[in-house]
Amino acid sequence: MKRRLLIALAVLLFLVVSGLLARFLSIENVERDADLALIQAQARGDYSGMLARLHGCSASPACAAQIRANVANPRLRRAGAVKILSLESPTAYSLTGATGRTRLAWTVIGTLPVVQCVTVRRSGNPISGIDVTLLALSPPIPNEGGC
Repeated sequence: MKRRLLIALAVLLFLVVSGLLARFLSIENVERDADLALIQAQARGDYSGMLARLHGCSASPACAAQIRANVANPRLRRAGAVKILSLESPTAYSLTGATGRTRLAWTVIGTLPVVQCVTVRRSGNPISGIDVTLLALSPPIPNEGGC
């Protein structure tokens, strides 16, 4: 009886740890999806869509002006499916939350790549949940440039 109880507890502990680990690792996809939605709106020239994806941007004249400039930039307007080539996030795998600038390289097949920086804030923890919030988007930077 004691042995069965220990086995059941070990299985339960394994399931809890596995669930927390899966939740923690899925946050990378949440950031990638948020970045992709922002870049897709930019490629369409969707100013309102970009503002909606950047927390607090509509209340910041500097942020709104940068988004307006990005929308007006013909290099960033692209028809077709946006593909992320590279995403380097300094907030990746943060256990308690962090804010940083993610380097994002993207393209539409048949066009030259674009590299931009996205300011990202992660808050929370793996137990209660981690939230990803996009704060700002830079103009294009050199292809080998860092954020």
